[in-house]
Amino acid sequence: MSFEQRLAKRLAEQQSAGRTRVQAMVSERTGANQSVAGVTLVNFCSNDYLGLTEHPALKEAAIEAATKWGVGSGAAHLVSGHSEHHGALETAIAKATGYERAILFSTGYMANMALATALVEPGQWLLGDRLNHASIIDGCLLAGSKSTKRVFYRYNHADCAHLETLLQKAPKHSVVITDGVFSMDGDIAPLGELSALCHQYEALLVVDDAHGFGALSSGAGCATKLGLSASDVPVYMGTLGKTAGSFGAFVAGSDTVIETLMQFARPYIYTTALPPMVAAASLAAVKIIADKASSEGDILRAKLAKNIALFRARMAHLGDRLMPSMTAIQPVVVGEEMATMNIAASLKALGFWVGAIRPPTVPIGSSRLRVTLSAAHTEEQVAALCDALDAALGAQVQ
Repeated sequence: MSFEQRLAKRLAEQQSAGRTRVQAMVSERTGANQSVAGVTLVNFCSNDYLGLTEHPALKEAAIEAATKWGVGSGAAHLVSGHSEHHGALETAIAKATGYERAILFSTGYMANMALATALVEPGQWLLGDRLNHASIIDGCLLAGSKSTKRVFYRYNHADCAHLETLLQKAPKHSVVITDGVFSMDGDIAPLGELSALCHQYEALLVVDDAHGFGALSSGAGCATKLGLSASDVPVYMGTLGKTAGSFGAFVAGSDTVIETLMQFARPYIYTTALPPMVAAASLAAVKIIADKASSEGDILRAKLAKNIALFRARMAHLGDRLMPSMTAIQPVVVGEEMATMNIAASLKALGFWVGAIRPPTVPIGSSRLRVTLSAAHTEEQVAALCDALDAALGAQVQ
């Protein structure tokens, strides 16, 4: 069997299992509406939780920076790619989240690879929640390879008792890493309990708050929402391509933590910096998210919260099929993979674009519709989705 034949066999197996992934080409976007193949759909699968992607302030900042700097940064941060926009953005993020300092990464995936590999020394343990994002898991697997002499264990989802049994055996200064908001379930990690355990066993708590930053509070996302400070969550990661409506990621922490990442994180050192125009747009977004004077961020978060409450009230009759999430991520469990795909297709025919999530992203038998809500949605659009979802689920049962 040739190399090409082996690849073709893998692709055929993926297709027969109903797991083939297909790109959808978006030709136009206006608010929550997107045009795909000439059809306008209400988008309920985007992570643009506050609807900032099309905000005039972000557009104007990007255009102004592009006019001055051009399109690309031209080099890595530590060569010649770090502009005044990057510096201003790092300062603004640190201030908004309540940390001494912040550092930018080109993607959240790279930030998590950096955290897992640069902060953990040989002999130390990495302890991660079983439902952590793939980027965290991949970073921990890389860091925990035999050649590094680091150890990687996964504790049961949000199970502090299980984590404590591991911490009792772990060497001091090991690292506990968790999502803040879990991307496929929408629940929030028990950060208060995790922080207490880390203090007790002298471990470092690292939180990836990709889906919480900006959406849950004006500060450090779910950490601030839960009343926690930088001393409770020493290392905080967030993305700029979700609630901030732009692109990229950051890590916030103490000066020592950030300097360590700058000196030792290969995903930072050996990657071209974000374009200045992107950094400028992100800075405009952070100002909206964190600025108490204008209260625009608070108004958008309140609108998002209202949409979440409306959706949950309208779909409460689903019982356990509607997962217990109070965030913008509202998963509806279907179970079987093809049934999930069929329901998503039915919703698309009715004008609603909802993500169909299948293994290996989620465990076998737990395929789901991942409804994501935004401040950009009107109450009428949310209510219409609920009606369409009831119709699609009912048709599938019949």
